[in-house]
Parts: sequence; C-alpha cells; structure tokens
Amino acid sequence: MTMATTRELGWWYWFMTVGLLASSLMGWWMGLYLAMALCAVQIGHVTWLTRDVTSFPVQVRVAYLGLLLAGLWGPLQWIHWVQLVGTGARVAIGYCFLARVLSLAFWNRQQSLSWELLVRTFFSPQSREPSCGQVFQQFQLERGQG
Repeated sequence: MTMATTRELGWWYWFMTVGLLASSLMGWWMGLYLAMALCAVQIGHVTWLTRDVTSFPVQVRVAYLGLLLAGLWGPLQWIHWVQLVGTGARVAIGYCFLARVLSLAFWNRQQSLSWELLVRTFFSPQSREPSCGQVFQQFQLERGQG
C-alpha cells in the first residue's frame, strides 16, 4: 500500500470530514453536525460538477451522509466509528470501502454478482469504478483547457 498522493479538492473534503467526525467522537458534538453540513456541501458541489444526481461520486456522498444520519440513533452510533476508520483509510491510502460496496449495487454493475467479483472489488489495488475524487481532477483539466 502507498500513501495517497493526490490532494485534489475531494481529498481535502474527506480530510476535513475525518477531523470533524473524530472531534465529535471525542466529545465535541458540533463536529458531527459540521461533518454532515460539509457532506451536504460536497453533494451539492459534486452534483453541480457532474450535472448528474445519480453519478457514482454523488452516490458515495449521499450514502456517507445517510450513514452519518443513521448513526444519530443510539443503537447505531457505532457506525460513526466505522466511518472514521473508513474515511481515514480513504484519506491516508486512497482505499474507499464505501465506494467499493456501492460499485456492487445492481444499478452500478454490468456483470452478475460472484465471489470472483467480490474478491476483485475488495482486494484489488484500485477499484474498477473511477475514483470518487476523479470528478475534481477532471473539472480542473476542463477549466485549464477551456
């Protein structure tokens, strides 16, 4: 595994989310609500960039916000710890477990679900789906050429 070297805007969004989520888990309750607000900003920004509310990067952010909301309910608060670990991995090495899970949803795949697909999805160095942050890199390229 190598450290994620791309520091596009998407990486910074997730970096700030990790900090806010960690601060909420350490006792600053406002951190969770700020993480939710930041996630909502990301959803709006990525929807604007992709011009597609059903795009994969939007799906990841909507699912993440949904998990943040689900964790507000007492019995599901452990979800926030899982999110902290997962988002930390996304920031540190670029591995996004949530994106890999979402890539297996029937609306995001074109092949049948199999053990081979599951193994390839979770254990390959790079997911078959484009990186969630790729939309920011593409936008920068388009701006630079336009």
